[in-house]
Amino acid sequence: MVKGEDEQVEAKLARLAKTPGDNGRTGLVLQPLRWALEAVKADRPYDVIVLEQVTTVLPVWQAFGRILRRVGYSAVTKVLHAEEYGVPQTRRRAVLIARLQKDGRGATLPIETHRPFRKRLTVEETHRQEWVAMGDVLSREQPFEVVSNYGTGGDPKVRGKRRHDEPAFTVTGKISRNRVGPPGLPDSRFTNSEAGQLQSFPADYPWRGRDVSQQIGNAIPPVLAVHVLAAALKLGDEARDAAVEKAITVRAAAPEALPSVERRTTGSTVQGALAI
Repeated sequence: MVKGEDEQVEAKLARLAKTPGDNGRTGLVLQPLRWALEAVKADRPYDVIVLEQVTTVLPVWQAFGRILRRVGYSAVTKVLHAEEYGVPQTRRRAVLIARLQKDGRGATLPIETHRPFRKRLTVEETHRQEWVAMGDVLSREQPFEVVSNYGTGGDPKVRGKRRHDEPAFTVTGKISRNRVGPPGLPDSRFTNSEAGQLQSFPADYPWRGRDVSQQIGNAIPPVLAVHVLAAALKLGDEARDAAVEKAITVRAAAPEALPSVERRTTGSTVQGALAI
């Protein structure tokens, strides 16, 4: 791509990524493409690129995909539903997976293993495993219910509710504001350990530093990450299932949480891969 084209693409992507109150985040969303194109120009392209963000970034990932295809990649994008991969919450995230086309194996998305959390299912969806409920991973006395901090249907007075035998609402940095307890009497809050477990972290994951709730809410659920990376790296179902089983075993066997390691999320390169 020539310089003029690069500038036009960056301007277009900036418009796609920009949202009210952006506060400079647009530039961060655009960085992975800059790194990828610089690597291509240096004749040291990444073998695999994996990006994950909130759903509003999907148009940006789609634009990234079109650009990456021009420089030798196969790329796929989609909004994934976390409960369809065994995470005990309904979380939607936009994902891009790109593979350098040098071995004939194009990029593919992870295959859903669990049912979506909704009433009407397709025939294919009924053959999957049941979604994982909060009560399957938390040690709280059952039954219990969760009352969301957010309003339902645009009415702030009507708070959403979920039972212990359902997946949690999306875990955000404000999860500590949700109320949880016996049905009709939710009188407590999720601990950091419980919030982490709803993200599929072990109960004793050592969260530390300031604003642990935000750390937990910003993280990609490890079990979802296993599915995405297994698809991106072509590890196969056996390796994927072994990694998921290990994560579930660790989660189930972990004791009470320790005091909450400050966690910083950055771009990293591992064996020719770029993951954000």
